[in-house]
Amino acid sequence: MVSTFTWVLVGVVAYSILGMLLRTWGVLPEYVHLSGPITTLHTKRGRQFVDWLATPKRAWRAWGNVGVGVGLVVMVGSFFYVVLAAVLAVRDPAPSAVTEPRNVLVIPGVNDFLPLSVAGEIVAGLVVALVVHEGGHALLCRVGDIEIESMGLALLTIVPLGAFVEPNEEGVSLSDRGKQIRMYVAGVTNNFAVSLLCLALLFGPVIAGFGVVDGVHVGGTLPGVPADQAGIESGSVITGIDGQSVANATEMQQRLDEAGGTVEVTLQNGTVTTVDRAVVVVGAVSGAPVRTNRTIVAVNGTAVNTTTAFNDAVEDKPIARLTLDNGETVETAIGGYTVVAEDGPLEAEGAPAGESFVVTAVDGQRTATAADLVSAIGEREPGETIRLAGYVDGQRETYEITLAEASQSDPGIGVDYVARGTSGISVGDFGIETYPAERFLAMLGGDVPGQQPFESTPFLQRIGLALALPFASIVEGLSYNFPGFTGIAANFYTVSGPLSALGTDGAFVVANLLFWTGWLNLVVGQFNLVPTYPLDGGHILRVCSESIAARLPIERREGLVKAITYGVSLTMIGSFVFIIAVPQLLG
Repeated sequence: MVSTFTWVLVGVVAYSILGMLLRTWGVLPEYVHLSGPITTLHTKRGRQFVDWLATPKRAWRAWGNVGVGVGLVVMVGSFFYVVLAAVLAVRDPAPSAVTEPRNVLVIPGVNDFLPLSVAGEIVAGLVVALVVHEGGHALLCRVGDIEIESMGLALLTIVPLGAFVEPNEEGVSLSDRGKQIRMYVAGVTNNFAVSLLCLALLFGPVIAGFGVVDGVHVGGTLPGVPADQAGIESGSVITGIDGQSVANATEMQQRLDEAGGTVEVTLQNGTVTTVDRAVVVVGAVSGAPVRTNRTIVAVNGTAVNTTTAFNDAVEDKPIARLTLDNGETVETAIGGYTVVAEDGPLEAEGAPAGESFVVTAVDGQRTATAADLVSAIGEREPGETIRLAGYVDGQRETYEITLAEASQSDPGIGVDYVARGTSGISVGDFGIETYPAERFLAMLGGDVPGQQPFESTPFLQRIGLALALPFASIVEGLSYNFPGFTGIAANFYTVSGPLSALGTDGAFVVANLLFWTGWLNLVVGQFNLVPTYPLDGGHILRVCSESIAARLPIERREGLVKAITYGVSLTMIGSFVFIIAVPQLLG
């Protein structure tokens, strides 16, 4: 099946070829300029309106001065952030969805983090960001008495890519540096102002009217697991187990722990369905004894159909015989699955690097799961000597090691990672993925029981949380990215108070518009302050460099300015290349 990204590339190439032919035949209007897939629309209209809007020049200069202070701080921060990201990409070149080439494009449905279901709100937010950005440049041009040649819109084929203002170059060069820097920073100043306004409205009166539907919010089901076989679909809300109500995932798990192998599940729409629970492998590392989607029906001949029964059956058995649903039996060590790292404590004591080591005990304390292993080692301090017992390639081994400093992937014993679950497999007897509706609402400022009160979070941190929401699966470690109040997510929220006058759908549209407009203005503003050409940050860097050079007792000031601007710009461009290319080539 041809991917959406492939179709987009085919369309871009076809558009470029057609544009080249139209330009050759001389049939394009004068206001349309084409350069490959980039289309620019030019107009001289609107300049009188800009002149009128720029009338209170003192106020606009004050606004520009505020923007200069904010812009310089963000620009310096952007420089160090991009360089640090490039260094990390080289040190740990693990591929990430963020650095996928398609995710550089601001196209809903192609970019994994921009859902197609809110394409209208995203495009509206992008248009607002582009208009206020270039409007700021035009406005401060006229405040500084710089003539405007034309204004217009830049598109990637038919997708808005950016707006632009063409100031008179001679007028720019003759104006003082204060006017220049205020003009260059005006666009991002407006973006930040619009973002703050939209997010303040969202965090305040809008999100206050939102609540979370009681029950367990089903984000998805794994293929072949009991819930999937019972017909529980993505977007469902589970409200009861065996006739007892459940308000959240914790209560549902409590009901399941008390129930037998077969349970009656009540959904919000009134449907009651029967789920026959079974121990299904929902995740497995490459060296695990059982593959994903296989069902374990017995441990050492004792039937098991729930995860509780499975865990009880393997708790005191370092070696167990697992019977699968196809009649196959697998004898395996039961413990915390690890892979021995090079140059670590375990390899120093003779454990083979790169091989799996299933740890069944720490200083005689049984470790049936990864959680048991991490907990047992977590009670010790670096430098302590501990004794690990377990199995390497089916042979029982013991190693007496000195604990090192722990890291995110290694508890200090010298392993590449500790796999979740038991012996490298994760099992489930129900098989749903819960959607983090409560967490998302709390991050947006909603009052959600059990979540950290949003009022105690500083406003700038709230802005950071909002910026991270479309990347929540990466930044926050959640199962889903926040798409807005759309798709299946719309099933998990309620609207009350004055906002309910708009209806549920209307309230969702308002919230989506505010979120994506605020988010895109924040991203557009921050990106444009990266100090490299042709972004605003590159122009600001040049003006600042000229201002500093003018105060230095040297002769070749122009050479110094070029060295600074070219050096920083090349560093930024190189860093972006490293961020995107290195994980794809070396990951």
